This record gives sequence, structure tokens and C-alpha cells, in this order.
Amino acid sequence: MNTKREERKRAAIEKQIDENLRRVYEQDATQDVPDRFMTLLAQLREKE
Repeated sequence: MNTKREERKRAAIEKQIDENLRRVYEQDATQDVPDRFMTLLAQLREKE
């Protein structure tokens, strides 16, 4: 009976989740990679 209302509510919640994840990702994408990770990546490349 309330399927339309439930669908709209679910869509609104999913939209909020998407927006929040996008904000977090964008913040992380603008930060530099920590030195320890760069060191680990260099070590892995040496082993290849």
C-alpha cells in the first residue's frame, strides 16, 4: 500500500549515502599519500 512512499524514502536515503560517500572520497582524493605507503609501494615495485 505504501510502496511508493517507501520507494521515495529509500531513494532519498540512498541519495544521502551516495552524497556522503562522495564527500569522503573527494576529501581523501585531495590528500597526499603518506610516506610509509609510498615506501611500501617502492618496495613492492623492487620485488617485481
